[in-house]
Amino acid sequence: MISFFIEKNIAKAKTLYKEFYIDPKYFEESKEKIFSNTWQFIGDTNLVKKAGNCYPFTLFQDYLNQPLLLTKNKTGQINCLSNVCTHRGNILITQPCSANNIRCKYHGRLFDLTGRFRSMPEFQEVKNFPSLYDDLHKLPLYQFAELLLFVSLNKNLPAKKFFKEMIERTEWMPLKDFVFRPDLSKEYFINAHWALYCENYLEGFHIPFVHPGLNTVIDYGNYTTELFNYSNVQIGIGKDEEDCFDLPASSTDYGKKIAAYYFWIFPNMMFNFYPWGLSINIVTPLSPCRTKISYFSYVWKEEKLNTGAGASLDKVELEDEEVVENVQKGILSRFYTHGRYSVTREQGTHHFHRLIAEFMK
Repeated sequence: MISFFIEKNIAKAKTLYKEFYIDPKYFEESKEKIFSNTWQFIGDTNLVKKAGNCYPFTLFQDYLNQPLLLTKNKTGQINCLSNVCTHRGNILITQPCSANNIRCKYHGRLFDLTGRFRSMPEFQEVKNFPSLYDDLHKLPLYQFAELLLFVSLNKNLPAKKFFKEMIERTEWMPLKDFVFRPDLSKEYFINAHWALYCENYLEGFHIPFVHPGLNTVIDYGNYTTELFNYSNVQIGIGKDEEDCFDLPASSTDYGKKIAAYYFWIFPNMMFNFYPWGLSINIVTPLSPCRTKISYFSYVWKEEKLNTGAGASLDKVELEDEEVVENVQKGILSRFYTHGRYSVTREQGTHHFHRLIAEFMK
């Protein structure tokens, strides 16, 4: 059993032991201790545009594997429910549809669109029935900026503990008007542990060495990281004002040449705000050495696509993948146990490791 203690003082701290990335035991423990206790991205409100819309999905099919269901009832309320019948465990809805209620196709049990039990054939003789256990389990659902939807499998930590700082920093942006672009959204698969990918994202230290193109538009000397409870933000200052945000006076960053906000929400969500819009990167664990990266693109200003820090995202992704996969190979060495942190450049990675240590205790 390895120690998950990470020294608070970054100047004294050592990184996580390599066993966290290569031992299947810790990969499985992370499922319950980390991912089941945090918030995860579902999609946006367009999945259930109209009253009666139902949208089935599986949360992390190859990891958490939870069948869930989004519904929108007559009052316009969006709900996230278990998509499993409380009678015998049948999957209730298998395709997006519109309905007035949810009826199980196995034995006819009926629920309303909020998940409340309504009726069941041939159950007249059953004692103490129905009870609250016959309702569909309702999960905590968080809606960000009237657009993005997030769910948590537990009610342990409120959403605002994770999203508060991102809300405040971007409240001037008309996010509800951002348009999802499937043609710009992609999936990547890498041969590396999910946490190694996150660590790479969480520091700009590697930019001059790994991303020559990005380095030409980002002012590395003024690249900064701000830490919060369960999130952080890296701020990329642009070298060219034309490729930066036109910040309003209400913004706390007014007057700065900001080319990108790189927000990270523990444990695996990345929100990259560019002058053209938003790229959401979701990191999905598949195995201790296999990870899926899903890109979801929401466009704000079409004319700014492929400019500045938000250009050539595919090229930047492939550059990151190469180095992260090499790290996965390298940590298998008998001569590597753990490393140290740059005090000025790896605050985000140190913060990430401290959160992993907190959740894995």
